[in-house]
Amino acid sequence: MKKLNIIFIIILLIYPFNLSAENQVYFINLKKVLNESKAGSGAQEKLRKEFENQDKKFKNESNALKKQETELINQKKTLSAEEYKKKVSALRKKNVDFQNRRRNASSNFVKKKNSARNKLLKSLNPILQKYMDENGIMMIMNEKNVILANSKVDLTNTIIDLLNKELKSIKLN
Repeated sequence: MKKLNIIFIIILLIYPFNLSAENQVYFINLKKVLNESKAGSGAQEKLRKEFENQDKKFKNESNALKKQETELINQKKTLSAEEYKKKVSALRKKNVDFQNRRRNASSNFVKKKNSARNKLLKSLNPILQKYMDENGIMMIMNEKNVILANSKVDLTNTIIDLLNKELKSIKLN
């Protein structure tokens, strides 16, 4: 990414652009657009609630497994060695299954989050293109790649407003 920025700066220095009123370079804070738009913040809220519900269930299950382990340790002296080994083995299998389900749930959460982000970006691109065409803009950059710029060329809030009009929510799988 740093190499790309350096190349971009070199190109800007070698081939100076004619920045007239018709050909201007603007920037947006893409992170803010994704987080503060109605669709983006709504998707984040849904994912957060889903994550909290899953996390609560997993914590309850984890506590139940710990309780079973404690009970089994307390029964060690009263159980035969063979029966104790069977119960320990069964508890280990439950624990491995629990860890696998927890890992899968975490992986699915990340996939849903990335999918929602990609859908939002796909919806944002035509909005940006239309805005550029209508206003004779040559380039819109992400704010994190801008070293210094006048706040007059920040389109973040304008783009958020346009995105809110075009896209009310994102369908999560």
